[in-house]
Amino acid sequence: MTFDSVLMATLAAVLLTLVAHVTARVLARKLIWLPMVITALVLVLVFLFVLQWDYNNYYSAAKPVFDHLLGYVTVLLAVPLAAMNFKGLPVKKLTIIVAIASVVGALLPMSLAYLFSLSHDTILAFATRSVTTPIGLSVADLIKAPLAMANLIIIVSGLIGGTVARFLFRGVNDDRAKGLALGLAAHAFGTVEAWQISHTAGRYAAFGLAVNGLVTAVWVPVFISALIA
Repeated sequence: MTFDSVLMATLAAVLLTLVAHVTARVLARKLIWLPMVITALVLVLVFLFVLQWDYNNYYSAAKPVFDHLLGYVTVLLAVPLAAMNFKGLPVKKLTIIVAIASVVGALLPMSLAYLFSLSHDTILAFATRSVTTPIGLSVADLIKAPLAMANLIIIVSGLIGGTVARFLFRGVNDDRAKGLALGLAAHAFGTVEAWQISHTAGRYAAFGLAVNGLVTAVWVPVFISALIA
């Protein structure tokens, strides 16, 4: 199957992606153990195989649209945050949790990359591991880390976090804790999975993602600049 027209290719790519997302969402409701993000990715690959559509062509058609929408989606996370009930919220405890998550989320993968003798650029790219893509790429640009590597690290870490979360949460009954953990550890992918758990988990995931992204975007460039200087 060939898509010669740029407009037709773009519309087809968007439609294929949306169909995969909706199908994965339906399956996730019936099979709660099935990670929605992973299912959607697999469905996209299956559709491309059936249609005999080259992945590179699909990616080049879909990327501009979803890259543009990604920034808006990140800003729209303010909507569920506005619906949160902050009365009685343990601000001090949450501050400590977010601060630790931000520091560990950046320094731990950087330290492991250093121990495995990875390249300087790769170590810098791992500093963006715990934040969502728009923020992570901005941070990567500030610290002169390779954008492609940073993007790959963010996506893979989010996929892994969103996939294993449900298995790790088997003994956890508090949706606030589940959501916050997903938002802090698996950013956007984790937030998607949190909304499948409950609205409470989704809101706390959005809170963790947004605040962690803000905190990390402030201290990581300063820390890296001081470290390299």
